Amino acid sequence: MSTRSIAPTSALLGLGVLIAAALGTADPAPAAGAPQSILAANPDSALAATLRNLPGETLLLSDALAEAAANASDARVAAARLTAAEQAVRREKGAFDPEIFGNAAWTGADTPSASLFAGAEVLQTETSFFEAGARVRTRLGTEVSASMNSLRTTSNSGFAALSPEYTSVGRLTLRQPLLKGFGPSVRSELAFAESTRAGAAARYDGVLLAVRAAVETAYWGLYAAERNHAVDGLIRDRAAAFLEDARARARAGMIGPSQVANAEFFLTEAEQNVLDSEEQLDLLSDRLASLMGRGLGGRRYRSADAPPRVFAVVDQDSLVAVALERSPDLQALSRDVEAARVLADGAVWDARPTLDLVGELGGSGLSGTAQDVYFPGSTDPVRTSVDGGRWDDVSQAVRRDYPNWKVGVVFALPLGNRQGKGERDRRRAEIVRAEQELLSARRGFAENVRAQHRELERGQLRLEIATRGVAASFRQVDIGMIEYRNGRATAFEVVRLAADLATAQQRYSDALVRTARAAAVLRQLTGGWYPGTEEN
Repeated sequence: MSTRSIAPTSALLGLGVLIAAALGTADPAPAAGAPQSILAANPDSALAATLRNLPGETLLLSDALAEAAANASDARVAAARLTAAEQAVRREKGAFDPEIFGNAAWTGADTPSASLFAGAEVLQTETSFFEAGARVRTRLGTEVSASMNSLRTTSNSGFAALSPEYTSVGRLTLRQPLLKGFGPSVRSELAFAESTRAGAAARYDGVLLAVRAAVETAYWGLYAAERNHAVDGLIRDRAAAFLEDARARARAGMIGPSQVANAEFFLTEAEQNVLDSEEQLDLLSDRLASLMGRGLGGRRYRSADAPPRVFAVVDQDSLVAVALERSPDLQALSRDVEAARVLADGAVWDARPTLDLVGELGGSGLSGTAQDVYFPGSTDPVRTSVDGGRWDDVSQAVRRDYPNWKVGVVFALPLGNRQGKGERDRRRAEIVRAEQELLSARRGFAENVRAQHRELERGQLRLEIATRGVAASFRQVDIGMIEYRNGRATAFEVVRLAADLATAQQRYSDALVRTARAAAVLRQLTGGWYPGTEEN
């Protein structure tokens, strides 16, 4: 046999050796100071060289996780929602903040009059009104207000005993709802906002865990895609050498044209597989870039870490119990149920008639500058005994020299009360909806935890089987190439064996990644409780 025909055949046989060496059950340790790498195969192997020469920026998993937590859109949206929920609580608490108020007004009027007791043909009056006070609403619905009103009046009336005249009224008023507007009705919006804030905080934690799981899934998927792409590249190169060998054998009359056609088909399929695996590599690289908040810009990333192979073994029922207790998503849904209940409690009170107890305690004051008053037909002036300055009337009102009080009730019953009862029943229906959503989520979580646990539990066995499959496929290629050289196997059979070897490699990569992905999802479902690898 010519040297030209032997070299390509040896190249294809060497492919099986190199792939099998790269797909051992455990990768050798990297050099001191170097990060754990997907190149943890024999550095002299063709597969290791292909992996080493793949273009792209090397990326550590820890760096990808840190950037995604800070820049992922989902995380930033969840953080914004948490901020909005916190400010909603602040707003609702503000409804119970004390408030000071005031009012001031100045008026003047010229009023013609025909009355003999007007004191002037054109009565000219000027008034200035001032009001100041404070009020507060408690979480029981009690409304308390304290105010002081002061009125200054000047007049050109000849019968005005005081000009200017000062009158003041002080009031302490209270209004206490007994039915509608009482306690739970008043606090419902604040309690709803607080439950919503707690739910938003839980959802934020859940989003961070989901982002972490998504990053790990994409990262390990990138790891597998790199291995698959490297193998596809090697098979393509060896397929080209195999085609050259087949053509040389055909020219020597050792094989027929059909086997050359088989070799040509093998090469085209290998070239298509290279394109497909490269596209998958780019897609996963872009996915990582999006999760990390980096611009795409045509940059490709490379995984620098290998997936762990040994994971902590935890009882399935224990994992389910932890997930149901610690999952941020379930905690958020529980807060939704609480929020629906507090609104329903408030709606129950608001569906009742209005019955408010009202009371007022106050005092009045009067002062001013006394004027002489002359009645018609009399030459003797009359002067009031009231006399005082601007603040004397206010002091009288505060001391309650002239007290006043009022107690009463306010009652209202809407006929049919459709608005209140409709809102009450709507809120009750919202409780049922929220409870069923929580129940459905709990069932789904338990189902998902069990599924991921089974995948993790079987991961070691799956990896062992995939390793045996690679070894068996290599032996098939080795035997097939010997039989091909001895004329006892066709090119078609060699092509099939090479395709089986590629499939075995893909199954091996998939076995590595599926177990790591299941561990990442379990960590998310258990609120970060599941430790993952035993080393953790």
